[in-house]
Amino acid sequence: MGSTRGSVERGKGGDGDLMEKDEVVDRNEALAQAIAFARTQTPVGSPCIDVCRLDPASGYCEGCLRSRDEIKAWKSMGDRERLALLMSLGTRMRD
Repeated sequence: MGSTRGSVERGKGGDGDLMEKDEVVDRNEALAQAIAFARTQTPVGSPCIDVCRLDPASGYCEGCLRSRDEIKAWKSMGDRERLALLMSLGTRMRD
């Protein structure tokens, strides 16, 4: 099987360059771990992985894949709303 290093994935990096496929894979792994940990916390924890840049094309944070509105609303959300959003982030990772 060939290496995916250097392959380009859709989406843009913070500096306007296309994200490399290995960067997307690394982000997805870190985000999956953050989501799994967040689900174990009371109250439900944040999926933030400290990569806080909004992609102008998608409108999602390049780190946690939340929209600006979802990030702003996080503190006022109840656990059910947070868990629902975490589920949708899993879907966004696969898209």
